[in-house]
Amino acid sequence: MSDKTPPQMGAMFGDQVKRGLFDIPYVEQGNVDHADIIAMGAPIATSYQSVGAYCADAPNMIRSAFGWTGMQDHQDFDLEGKILLSDTKAVDWGDLPCSESDFEHNRTLIRSTVETVLDSRAVPIVIGGDDSTPIPVLNAYEKHGPIVVVQFDAHIDWRDEVAGERFGLSSNMRRASEMSWIKSIVQIGARGLGSARPSDYEDALEWGVQFFPMREVQELSLDTILNAIPEGSRVFINFDIDVMDPAIVPAVIGPAPGGLDYWKAVNFLMGIAKRSKIVGFNLAELMPANDIGGRGALVAARLLAILMGVVSRQISVEKGVS
Repeated sequence: MSDKTPPQMGAMFGDQVKRGLFDIPYVEQGNVDHADIIAMGAPIATSYQSVGAYCADAPNMIRSAFGWTGMQDHQDFDLEGKILLSDTKAVDWGDLPCSESDFEHNRTLIRSTVETVLDSRAVPIVIGGDDSTPIPVLNAYEKHGPIVVVQFDAHIDWRDEVAGERFGLSSNMRRASEMSWIKSIVQIGARGLGSARPSDYEDALEWGVQFFPMREVQELSLDTILNAIPEGSRVFINFDIDVMDPAIVPAVIGPAPGGLDYWKAVNFLMGIAKRSKIVGFNLAELMPANDIGGRGALVAARLLAILMGVVSRQISVEKGVS
């Protein structure tokens, strides 16, 4: 058995990826550079002491999962064209300098950084990190609402606190419900057991969450579910990668059998883009230590490519180019 590093696809094209996500350029954090889309890694927000920062390496693992120099000129058959249209400018700010112990610092940093993106009228693409990252990300929309939150997740994340921590990964939708600029929440893909108690679910229903558990996702049409999103609304998508079936994405801490497959997830993202304006995206919960052969990171990267592709097409329409 060889101990050599196996060849990568990019090597066939004469180079390995040297720039940011999907070969978009790295620029200094805070430099909006007239960009339409700004990607950034948020490795840590508010970790639980019991598990630590188990997703901290995810942003760079996702960046390295799929890409090579010059790939932006190649045909993407899932998008029926290039990932980014020629009139879209995207940049990567790299990973934010988050702390493994100062969580208030992390939340302030993530919020202020996303605010900078929104103030420039660009679309933020945030790569977590565990699922505590949406809390400061959504806080950044205070001056940029109202928005609708669409959460893809195997779990509903409505705990008020866990071991005294109110800003952790099990509480992101509870905290979102307390933000006046969030007008509705649609949650897709819950299944199995998670941290939620029946009272948490009842609180979410009383607030007005529209739930589509995975059993219903299997039974209902895509359009029936998408109709829960007000047409023409401004939508923020929070995508916890454990919504995917663990046979496809094993790289999670809380696997639950029976999740989305790749094409169902793609069709959801494309369907949301047809119905609404996507104003932000957060991908979370990829756990590199649990990945197998990079399969989970590859799926996460592909979903990010789809998301950036549909946002690019929305931007092109707004510019009157297509």
